[in-house]
Amino acid sequence: MTETTIGPATRGAEAVGGIDIRIEDDASPIVRLIVRTITDSVRGDSADSAMTAVEGTVAVRSHATPQAATISISDGTVVVSSGVLVEPDLTLTVDLNARFALVGEPAVTVDDALAAAALTLLSPPLPDWRVAAEKFWATARSVPGIPDVLVAIADGPEGSAQLVVGEGETHYVIAGPPELLAGIFSGADDLIAALSTGLIGVRGTLSQLSVLVAASWKVRYDV
Repeated sequence: MTETTIGPATRGAEAVGGIDIRIEDDASPIVRLIVRTITDSVRGDSADSAMTAVEGTVAVRSHATPQAATISISDGTVVVSSGVLVEPDLTLTVDLNARFALVGEPAVTVDDALAAAALTLLSPPLPDWRVAAEKFWATARSVPGIPDVLVAIADGPEGSAQLVVGEGETHYVIAGPPELLAGIFSGADDLIAALSTGLIGVRGTLSQLSVLVAASWKVRYDV
């Protein structure tokens, strides 16, 4: 396995050591998803306390598919690799389309600190949906065929709010609850899975939808 260092991700100038996040070359989708999620946790400062004096190996398995990966934590370094080739200290069975929600109880062979750290790393805070939409569109601009303008409409308890990103003739509209929009735009939620819930509405052509899905995968898997 050849590793690529994503980090160190640090908490400003006051960070001590930081956290190195490493990924193998030609990583599988689940590995890319886990690395992007952990990176969001570190950047969101939610992983600092979780990483203190914790080390071990964590197997992450999909509850619905054969996909699996291993997270190795040691000395402020997190390495994510495909499959489970060693006996893990902890096994988490998760729903990959539900922000790594646990399915069943963790299988732990060590203390609970590793489980707490792993769950924190896999549970980054969601950004504001407007911020997420702007970052999403900046990334999506490189996808061939992407519309010129994204119109995001958040329907919340206090009414609707709209954000228009981009300029040009072609538009694509996506509407839904603020938290779900934030999840889609940040990569925490899969767009196709979100559409199947009926909570997300879109307006545009089928070809535009196909391109938007490709853009969402680019963000979700950091490719």
